[in-house]
Amino acid sequence: MDPVFLSRLQFAAATMFHFLFVPLTLGLSIIIAYMETQYVRTGDKLYLQMTKFWGKMFLINFAVGVVTGITLEFQFGTNWSRYSEYVGDVFGSLLAIEASVAFFLESTFIGIWVFGWKKLSPKAHAAVMWLVAIAGNLSAVWILTANGFMQHPVGYTIRNGRAEMTDFFALLFNKFSLLEIFHVLPSACLLSAFFVMGISAWHLLRKQHVEFFQKSFRIALVFGLVSSLLTGFTGDLHGTHVAEVQPAKLAAMEAHWETQANAPIITFAIPDEKSGKNLVEFGTIPGLLSFLGYHDFNATVRGINDFPVDERPPVFITFVAFRTMVGLGTFFIFLMIYGWFRRDKLMESPLFLKIMLFSIPLPYLAIEMGWVLAEVGRQPWIVYGLMRTSDAVSPVAGYQVMISLLAFVVIYSLLGGVAYYLIGKHARKGPAIS
Repeated sequence: MDPVFLSRLQFAAATMFHFLFVPLTLGLSIIIAYMETQYVRTGDKLYLQMTKFWGKMFLINFAVGVVTGITLEFQFGTNWSRYSEYVGDVFGSLLAIEASVAFFLESTFIGIWVFGWKKLSPKAHAAVMWLVAIAGNLSAVWILTANGFMQHPVGYTIRNGRAEMTDFFALLFNKFSLLEIFHVLPSACLLSAFFVMGISAWHLLRKQHVEFFQKSFRIALVFGLVSSLLTGFTGDLHGTHVAEVQPAKLAAMEAHWETQANAPIITFAIPDEKSGKNLVEFGTIPGLLSFLGYHDFNATVRGINDFPVDERPPVFITFVAFRTMVGLGTFFIFLMIYGWFRRDKLMESPLFLKIMLFSIPLPYLAIEMGWVLAEVGRQPWIVYGLMRTSDAVSPVAGYQVMISLLAFVVIYSLLGGVAYYLIGKHARKGPAIS
């Protein structure tokens, strides 16, 4: 049993499960803060009911996200101690700021929000929810900044056999990190919008609490439309930067094997990594890869075969993850635009409501595929160009990692089952109309 493979598998399983809850926390907190602000501004009790209804699901989601997130950081000591020893001065400082500042602020304000309904004025209570949303998203900013260092290391020097921070502001304003932040946070808002619209659609199809869920749907639709466009725009910017700093990932994303100018996009392909080519490919669009990567139809794009074999990411996984993410992202934009024109005719649009109901899992899938692309496409580096993943694992036996991996799978499956059961039960029950 290979401890490197098993440690990667364990971290991937724990991270992907954790990220089933993180984006909903980030986006739904903003939507709820907006709803409560509307209640304060208008005095309309419907907004208050909406705040409490969606707020309960937010709290269930947040609780499981916290539990699953804490164990992730433990793995940097248990499974990735050599990584922590080598880059801990840089990476650890960012995680410390996230935990000691943003996360504690978020947790504190959530406590105030939960227990402060009768102790705070409506304005103060709504302000607390905005602080929850700001602190939660600030927490994500620090995590993404840390991940940006792993993707494109800056602001460090090698001293005494380890990476030491030399420029905190270079880390803070790392272009890779900033593009990640402005891509991931809108995608979290998009997922949250689909969550609200999907549950609202379920009730509207049954003609239950029509006014309540029409208003919820329309609020989420605005968030969904804006965030889908932002996600697509920042994704394009992110892709051009990847072409600049991670050319091997770009080649794997597109199953682009040979270096050439006027490089094409291949709509569909079956990559064969052993032979260094695609077994099947069709839908070739000349020059489009050069343009998307470098904004120049005649730009030269390096092919996978131009990189040493031991520096190539897994092509098939990277290619499929990228295609899935982009395909779903494009679908979301068109769906949101269509929804905008049907926003006043929801009850006359049962097919659209059914599509929104069954689309609830799709943003989750798109976000997970985005992270698969980011992390698998970076291989074989744990810190791109600086430290290989194989050199970062702790000196532990494979069977020890296997035991903890199985424990994670069992415990997380139970947690996930309970969480989604409670969320589903509350969603089906509908709001408490007073």
